[in-house]
Amino acid sequence: MQLTDVLEEFIFDCKLRRMSERTIKGYKNNNLRFITFIRNEYQVSELEKVHCKLIKAYLEQLSSLGRMPSYINGIIKSMRAFYRYCIDEEYLFNNPMDKVKFQKEPITLITTFNNNEVKKMVVYYSGSRYLSIRNKLIMITLFDTGIRNSELCNLLLTSIREEYIMIMGKGKKERVVPVSPILNKTLIKYKRVRAEYIKDKFAYQTEYLFLSQNGRKLTPEAVEKIVGDCAKACKVRKHIRSSPHTCRHYFAQAQLKNGCDLYTLSRLLGHSNINITKIYLQSLQDEDVLELGVKTSPLMNL
Repeated sequence: MQLTDVLEEFIFDCKLRRMSERTIKGYKNNNLRFITFIRNEYQVSELEKVHCKLIKAYLEQLSSLGRMPSYINGIIKSMRAFYRYCIDEEYLFNNPMDKVKFQKEPITLITTFNNNEVKKMVVYYSGSRYLSIRNKLIMITLFDTGIRNSELCNLLLTSIREEYIMIMGKGKKERVVPVSPILNKTLIKYKRVRAEYIKDKFAYQTEYLFLSQNGRKLTPEAVEKIVGDCAKACKVRKHIRSSPHTCRHYFAQAQLKNGCDLYTLSRLLGHSNINITKIYLQSLQDEDVLELGVKTSPLMNL
């Protein structure tokens, strides 16, 4: 069987399983690059001729090109999904990925906004017009819930409850995050202004919470710009990446500093594995860990 034909079938199966567009795109591109490599270097284009040595040769080439372990592990993850599908469909009986291990990734310390920067950023967008109030709510929601950019754009009016927000996360998994009084106050004001803004104007996609100036669903790129413009105006330190995901990093570290346990934080962030959440704990400064230890002292809390 031709690899490209099986890959096309696999991608169609992913769509049937309603995987996210981002996941499907990654699976397709990552496997296609490997298929192109073995066709050009080894004249292999059939599924049955793929073996472990070819895969390792490809991964070694990526390493020699300076690709980071995290990038290579993403490739491995995509290829594992593809060849697992081939096994399930009985196109193969031996999985060539079985002896391919993930690369060890260095522990990276996460740097994020500091408290002074956040205080400036959440009040930067001011005024009574729709776009100003929308942008302010976006900043507050990002910092106060740790929501992902794509999740923010997919929020519906019906996602908002009085005490919590229902978020549809990765893998179509739902989770809830609490609504603080600060967030709730801005939400109430925004929904009123939003209703006036779209009244008799737009008849499409109005079920989404955040809308563009033209009444359409807000895009992740637009949110990136909103955060970037805000950070630039507030003179955020240049080495800090000014993005919605950095807001998520701030939320996670702030929760830990305020005494939130790893399990609860993992639930709030929508992580599938608590080991992912541990990265935030490793990034805390020593003084933060000491302060947290005092707050949670068993005897002091008797």
